[in-house]
Amino acid sequence: MQRETWKSRVGIILAVAGSAVGLGNFLRFPVQCAQNGGGAFMIPYFCALLFLGIPLMWVEWAIGRYGGSYGHGSSPGMFQRLWKNPIAKYLGSFALVVNFSICVYYVYVESWTLAYAWFSISGKYFGITDPVEMGLFLSSFQGIGTSSHFSGIGAAYLFFLLTFLANVYVLWHGIRGGIEKLCKIAMPTLFIFAIILMFRVFTLGTPDPTQPENSVINGLGFIWNPDFSRLSEAKVWLAAAGQIFFTLSVGFGCIHTYASYLKRKDDIVLNGLSASLTNEVAEVIIGGSIAIPIAVAFFGLTATAMIAKGGAFNLGFQAMPLIFQKLPLGQLFGALWFILLFFAGITSSVSMTQPAVAFLQDEFRFSRKKAVTTISVFWFLAAHLVIYFLRYGYLDEMDFWVGTLGVVLFAFMETIIFVWIFGPKNAWEEINLGADLKLPRFFLFVLKYITPVYLLFILISWAKQDAYRILIMEGVPETNVPYIITARLVLVLTITVCGLLVFKAFRKKPDTVPNSVPNTALEGSL
Repeated sequence: MQRETWKSRVGIILAVAGSAVGLGNFLRFPVQCAQNGGGAFMIPYFCALLFLGIPLMWVEWAIGRYGGSYGHGSSPGMFQRLWKNPIAKYLGSFALVVNFSICVYYVYVESWTLAYAWFSISGKYFGITDPVEMGLFLSSFQGIGTSSHFSGIGAAYLFFLLTFLANVYVLWHGIRGGIEKLCKIAMPTLFIFAIILMFRVFTLGTPDPTQPENSVINGLGFIWNPDFSRLSEAKVWLAAAGQIFFTLSVGFGCIHTYASYLKRKDDIVLNGLSASLTNEVAEVIIGGSIAIPIAVAFFGLTATAMIAKGGAFNLGFQAMPLIFQKLPLGQLFGALWFILLFFAGITSSVSMTQPAVAFLQDEFRFSRKKAVTTISVFWFLAAHLVIYFLRYGYLDEMDFWVGTLGVVLFAFMETIIFVWIFGPKNAWEEINLGADLKLPRFFLFVLKYITPVYLLFILISWAKQDAYRILIMEGVPETNVPYIITARLVLVLTITVCGLLVFKAFRKKPDTVPNSVPNTALEGSL
């Protein structure tokens, strides 16, 4: 069965950038920056980008293109090609677990942005001027609180269905007709909307002349003024590394799958760098120039600091709707903001679902429509646990194990397998194969030593600081305990099912013949 390919170079760059540009660029990044030393946070941030994000991005592009040349579009088959050991394919299956588990809850959060776009256009939240009441508006919409605005979870469920079906529609139409077409429309539109909003923020100045300290300039200062004393705190460096994983979508295995649809000698060095830089522009320049500065302009530094401590959801779904009511054409700007977030979300969620689809297509020879239908059924059913158990910490529990610890663990495994087991020379030649721009050999040293040590440090630090506390459910309300246990059982079940599927797929399967003969230097291992 002939595997799909990307239609254009622009398509693959926008698709990988779309996978990376998500809700975290516009909500999570400014909050992380404000909470962890402001401008000083950018020192560990750019260190993590240089020594973790960029090298891991090239590793994942290289693994994906190499595996794709042998007919594998997901990590189990790719790891099996890189390391002739029976355990390799099971380690690769961890990427399927991570992606599927994250997209199960991500699509529900994504649906909130679509709902709030409609609430902005219709003016449903207009008239709410109190932050507490706006918080009740959100919680009652989610079905975890009560207010006069919603009588139940019906509205949230409707927008979940619409968002879920939009994702399925894109996946159903394949790489070129679905994902690439979406990203060619969504990514430019996202940037246009973001630039319009950023321009509107910069033209605000000081909304209230009686409070000159409440200004966009001071808002930018709140994010970027450096507090260098924070650099001595390990948690600041961990937060920066976590943001890089989150924003570049490394450690998920999504890039593996997207890169598997490249031709054997398609460039990955410049393409990967272009996608990463597109993401960084969206995050650092645009993401850091909208939400926090406008919040300071309207609420002041103290109130904004409290909003930032409350997290990204408070900033995006409580503070921003209050601000839009104070702007001329506020309904329009509110709609632009939430549509921007929706496009950022859907380009990420389809990328997280595609590895499972590719696995069924490549290893079980399912047609695309059969693969998408199969995955969608389980995806739809599993999402109901998130919807109905949200109030009991189910989403947060899953996010820790797969969205925080899981991505770092997988990134460490893929680095060791690709660089050390596949071999440093082989890895380096694979990355540079067909490259329009050859990498400086400095990055070979980074890949061999700095990146794996950096990852190991993060794993040990997170395990020391968080893993045991979360494992014993320290501080978890008694009413939440059964739901936390349910989340862990669902995760164990997902791991087991993925393992069994991998076992069945590779039990009697001969090694796949490559689509084109790989570079002979890559056939052996050092």
